[in-house]
Amino acid sequence: MSKSQKSFVESVKELFKTVFYALLIAGLIRTLLFQPFWIPSGSMKPNLLIGDYIFVNKFVYGYSKYSCPFSLCPFDGRFFYNEPKRGDVVVFRHPANGKDYVKRLIGLPGDKILLKDGRLWINNTKIKIKQVDDFVELKEKQGPLESIPRCSNSPVALGSRCEKRQFLESLTNDIEIRTLDISIGEYGDNTTSFKVPEGQFFFLGDNRDNSLDSRFGRMAGGVGFVQSENLIGRADGILFSSAGSMLVAFWTWRKDRFFRAVN
Repeated sequence: MSKSQKSFVESVKELFKTVFYALLIAGLIRTLLFQPFWIPSGSMKPNLLIGDYIFVNKFVYGYSKYSCPFSLCPFDGRFFYNEPKRGDVVVFRHPANGKDYVKRLIGLPGDKILLKDGRLWINNTKIKIKQVDDFVELKEKQGPLESIPRCSNSPVALGSRCEKRQFLESLTNDIEIRTLDISIGEYGDNTTSFKVPEGQFFFLGDNRDNSLDSRFGRMAGGVGFVQSENLIGRADGILFSSAGSMLVAFWTWRKDRFFRAVN
């Protein structure tokens, strides 16, 4: 083999070695620190839309058996670096069916949570809300699952304007979120008072009339209380967003949602 041939072979080997280590590092980062998550349903509208691909920070709360796979973590349960905060958008493993869900953290251990006439109460305090302009979208099939949104102004024909009442809800003095209310008197608008057990959390979807969350028991398709070890991480940003049923349908990309923070 000539000197030039040896040089070429060595260059190819070096290239493959570089690509291998790059993929290895990317895989470790995804496994241990960050994970993309696709939004399949409208339960977190208006803040997360069907087809959003979000960036999940798996390190922010520490690790659990779900956020640290392959038995890499030398402990059972969850090791917290930072306690989850009210208002965080969290990805967690459903306690019963094993699927990954994304919801808003509302109730911390020891909190009392109640919904009455669609209004949220935390620790016997009625959370302040302010109605703002309606959330408006087209009534059409959305995402690969082809979900059709519910509307406050029903009946609405396919392809027509679909409206939902929108509110600003002051969870704390520092945290204000947008929520949706499709109609009055929905099943989840009135609940019993929930006392969140130690080591567990209470979650709600921002699209309050279209979310199976901690208001509903697991037998009814909800999630009930979620244990700390089921938390995977906090949703920090939207990487990419597509309104269509296929990623390659570039004309359905929502470029205004690329690289946005999750509120």
